[in-house]
Amino acid sequence: MFALIDCNNFYASCERVFQPNLIDKPIVVLSNNDGCVIARSDEAKSLGIPMGAPAFKYKKKFEDNKIEVFSSNFKLYGDMSNRVMSIIAQFTPNIEIYSIDEAFVKFEGFSEDIIDQKCREIIETVMKWTGIPISIGLAETKSLAKVANRIAKKYSNETRSFYSINKNSKHIKALKNINIKDIWGIGLKNEKKLLKVGVKSGFDFIRLPDNWVKRNMSIIGLKLKKELEGIPTLDIVEENNNKKSIATTRSFEAEISSLDDLIERITTFAVVASKKLRTQNSECNMISIYIRSNPFKENNERYHFSLTGALPFSTNSSIEISKFAIKLLKKIYHKGKSYKKAGIILMGLTPESIHQVSFFEKDTKKHKKLMESIDNIDNKYGLYKVRLASQDQKRIWKMNRQNLSRNYTTNIEEVLLVS
Repeated sequence: MFALIDCNNFYASCERVFQPNLIDKPIVVLSNNDGCVIARSDEAKSLGIPMGAPAFKYKKKFEDNKIEVFSSNFKLYGDMSNRVMSIIAQFTPNIEIYSIDEAFVKFEGFSEDIIDQKCREIIETVMKWTGIPISIGLAETKSLAKVANRIAKKYSNETRSFYSINKNSKHIKALKNINIKDIWGIGLKNEKKLLKVGVKSGFDFIRLPDNWVKRNMSIIGLKLKKELEGIPTLDIVEENNNKKSIATTRSFEAEISSLDDLIERITTFAVVASKKLRTQNSECNMISIYIRSNPFKENNERYHFSLTGALPFSTNSSIEISKFAIKLLKKIYHKGKSYKKAGIILMGLTPESIHQVSFFEKDTKKHKKLMESIDNIDNKYGLYKVRLASQDQKRIWKMNRQNLSRNYTTNIEEVLLVS
């Protein structure tokens, strides 16, 4: 069984954890340099605040409706995300971090009752340990788990934030009640094709002939159809082309203790993740890295170090991303400890087409041309024929973040004081 675990209104929930007086109040979170709305609470959505709304145009509406406005505190959100994902990983090792606020997990070898119990325990534990509310959808495939999660979230009072598609009647009802545009992986182009042939719901979609789907939507569309029919075609490690975040994580063949060796690995991961970022024509605004010991080694201390940092400008340059990742690595590296796994997660993804120029950017055009050349060489001669040497160029970066909350969990000087 697959479960999709989704943090509810994640950025807003992170702010509410440390400011509980904001519960039930409308909240919006702005992009880097306080440009536009990138996250909204349910209360803000009900007031008609659209995603991507330019902050300067909606300033009066924010004030008139007493909407709480926050600058994006990616350090806080990234750290809270790491905490949530670490809790989830304690319940099953089969976890795929899909985005900063979503993860797929796979349960194997458990009865249905035990899986249901584990899902409810995850909801309670994450809430108790972090204060972040989550919803869980459970089903036989990843795509159906997405559908189940929508139901769990939409009808949270009735479902207590957990819904399992474990019966054929539930399966059919769920597909009949989900609009084709809301199905994970359909996209605008395929939606138009399907509407032309009268397909309006998920149930309509699975009734189409396989040959038609493969001919008009390629093998990817056929896989999605099988998933919605309850036939798994996507495993927990499957890549997705429309990710909200991009992660590259690997276990090492042998334990590593040298900083130089870790730098080489993190640099390689950054190059791989950056290429994925460029492939989907996106840029990232935030980077999270982690290093951890071997969790399966007996009679050994277990440790996990992670750090998240916000970039001063959005980028998909392997040079900038690897350079920043190395800086984060040096801050969490502990001499004398051995590490078995490391990873880098690119978050806060935005389309490359809406890139906002920053005063602190340097040689962006040169980087873009260089990355294009490297990608062309890779496409012609094979991946990663051109490699980067790790760089350590020091800069001082500042952003316009007038409504930035405190770094409650990442800065000792800004932790909450309780009297």
